[in-house]
Amino acid sequence: MSLNLAEKQAVVTEVAKVAASAHSAVAAEYRGLSVTQITHLRVKARETGVYLRVVKNTLARRAVQGTEFECLQSSLVGPLILAFSQQDPGAAARLFKEFLKEKANDKLVVKALAVGGQAFPASELDRLASLPTRDEAISLLMATLRAPLDKFARTLNEIPGKLVRTFDAIRQQKEEAALSVSAQPD
Repeated sequence: MSLNLAEKQAVVTEVAKVAASAHSAVAAEYRGLSVTQITHLRVKARETGVYLRVVKNTLARRAVQGTEFECLQSSLVGPLILAFSQQDPGAAARLFKEFLKEKANDKLVVKALAVGGQAFPASELDRLASLPTRDEAISLLMATLRAPLDKFARTLNEIPGKLVRTFDAIRQQKEEAALSVSAQPD
């Protein structure tokens, strides 16, 4: 079914709006996938906060023009499905990586991905998918910020502990000395 001019403009506007606020994008060729498989992929995308859309290549090129995903324009060839990560940069890559793990979904071919205005080849999918989520990144940051404080607290706690051990060693020496003096015959 072909789109009229108003529908094409609406698609371009919608995709451009999403691309303007997205963290990363993944373009994949879906040739050979069944409707059920694509529907399953769309359900997973909604659950993970990924915008997923099958768009004609000319409309997709117009939509990403002027955004940081303009670098994908040369990769937009063939029947493609575009995924934009809305919440964290690795969400779209994780979506496709998990989808490809299932045996029947091997016909999905990742063509290109983009982050921060830079396009990457499909071989970088695992690297992008391994990026931490927002919550994981915050917890890593907090652990990094907390580590020096924890070490400082342990160091401060060690001073009185060492002092107690020193006093205990002196007490033991004096007790041994007193025992050795009392144990000597007159």
